[in-house]
Amino acid sequence: MHSYKERQEELQNAPKTWLITGVAGFIGSNLLETLLKLDQNVVGLDNFSTGFQHNFDEVEKLVSPKQWRRFKFIQGDICSLNDCNAACAGADYVLHQAALGSVPRSIVDPITTNANNITGFLNMLVAARDAKVKQFVYAASSSTYGDHPDLPKKEDVIGNPLSPYAVTKLVNELYSSVFARTYNFNPIGLRYFNIFGQRQDPDGAYAAVIPKWFAALLKDETVFINGDGETSRDFCFIENCVQANIMAATAENDAARNQVYNVAYGERTSLTELFELIQQRVTGHYPEAAKAKPTYRDFRAGDVRHSLADIGKARELIGYNPKFSIAEGLDKAAQWYINKFL
Repeated sequence: MHSYKERQEELQNAPKTWLITGVAGFIGSNLLETLLKLDQNVVGLDNFSTGFQHNFDEVEKLVSPKQWRRFKFIQGDICSLNDCNAACAGADYVLHQAALGSVPRSIVDPITTNANNITGFLNMLVAARDAKVKQFVYAASSSTYGDHPDLPKKEDVIGNPLSPYAVTKLVNELYSSVFARTYNFNPIGLRYFNIFGQRQDPDGAYAAVIPKWFAALLKDETVFINGDGETSRDFCFIENCVQANIMAATAENDAARNQVYNVAYGERTSLTELFELIQQRVTGHYPEAAKAKPTYRDFRAGDVRHSLADIGKARELIGYNPKFSIAEGLDKAAQWYINKFL
């Protein structure tokens, strides 16, 4: 099986056309950056509901003018089948990242979450199938494990969903397996475990914990920890996630298709430990942050207590080999947030 480096070299020698949905978002824009740097042709679809023009502006500065011209943007919505059909036309690979994330948001508004994450997902499956794309890779979620207590999490053992968001992500996997059996169209799902890194939005009611805490420490605001601080997660740096998407899309092994894979690093970090790791990195540039103490509050509805991934299946079938630990990822992410807020 080829390594990630070898796969990148292959792509540079034979450029393909990639569709990224949710391209203006955190994960989508990082996929865009990497693929353009590999001289790929990229079509992007986004409605800017959770993505931003400034992510495009940043990517444009990080690639060459020639590489940037390989990018075609379609402002559209996955809830429109016509938009999905237009975006899929001519694509070799689809990286479907568009969704409404956040467990709390889904609890407040399950109908909108359902429309985007299930109806929108089905639209994309149909459009990609009809366009005869080589591979459809989609963002699944570790929330699918629900209330199953065992650690580490293995792909074939799940529990009951704990939120509307988790339900939508489970339905994505069910639809994918049905499309494999019914249409011989074999999607690959990537169950993301707490992806973090540059361009992850720190603002808004549903911002993820790492960008929110970087911003709070750099702006002398209160850091809130939900629960007692012992809740733990398998945090995964964005560049590991990008690798998983590219390796899944270009997997040559038939056994790798019609599967779901954990995308994580394979280590567990408590929220209290996470606060200390972020505080250490911020303090080196902003000494005032050393005085900050987190404020503990109630546990959040729909959250699982502990999460840790077994990534053996992804290693074996798609050659996933994460390079960045949480510490190494935070080092890189810290520089981006420091440049943004200081």
